[in-house]
Amino acid sequence: MAGTLYLIGTPIGNLEDMTYRGVRILRSVDLIAAEDTRTSRCLLDKYEITTPLVSYHKFNEEAKGDALLNRLLDGEDIALITDAGMPAISDPGEVLVRKCRENHVAVTAVPGPSACITALALSGCDARSFVYEGFLPQDNRGKKAVLQRMEEETRTMIFYEAPHRLVKTLLAFRDVLGGERHVVLCRELTKRFEEVSRMTIEEALAAAEEKEPRGEYVVIVEGMSGDEQAAKKAAAYAETDLASHVAMYEARGMSRKDAMKAAAKDRGISRRDVYAALLKEQE
Repeated sequence: MAGTLYLIGTPIGNLEDMTYRGVRILRSVDLIAAEDTRTSRCLLDKYEITTPLVSYHKFNEEAKGDALLNRLLDGEDIALITDAGMPAISDPGEVLVRKCRENHVAVTAVPGPSACITALALSGCDARSFVYEGFLPQDNRGKKAVLQRMEEETRTMIFYEAPHRLVKTLLAFRDVLGGERHVVLCRELTKRFEEVSRMTIEEALAAAEEKEPRGEYVVIVEGMSGDEQAAKKAAAYAETDLASHVAMYEARGMSRKDAMKAAAKDRGISRRDVYAALLKEQE
């Protein structure tokens, strides 16, 4: 009978955030696969966990994944941990989980701390609906391509960033999203020097250029507001004459009344204004 793969969430900073269940399973499994064995050793030593440890990281996840899968198929239980947080979330793990699913090996998760959820809770931003993007591409072209795709995103956006790349990422935010959008910079979460700062993108960029960023960052970006959406939509239609705008909706099968109402909404004006402008154009 095949064993079980346990995905175990580990502390994102403060080692005291480790769960009782996580410790129990790490002690009981046959093997622990860790992203960085040196980093994980600090956690294991704190909780007096002596289970054998092997490395499993993004550079060996295909080959090592096959070896781990074989051990699971032979009946061993294996725990997968990363340096911090949940395996497979911007960390190695996805490949091994997929291999297990394809081979009918049981996989279960032991929840633990999450940097993105911790930051979102601390940010004060709208948490009803959000999108997690993780790390942006390192090259400027790829970074901007992702942001342009998200330019009109109305949900709160969550990104991870390393300190040495923060300025370039904030520059890309400003170029694509504008400097007035609010962001929340969260660094050193759960650690002694935890810091959460809310400001505009322009202000965040100035601060990061003035003082060298330190520590790992979670960057929360507010989604486009309803007012921003309306303004952008109105600007896009400003160069289209009203008659053509109304005709576009009529061509889609709308009545003239409904077409005028839709055009008015696009432009942020009243239907009466549309009607008056159309009459004037006909004079």
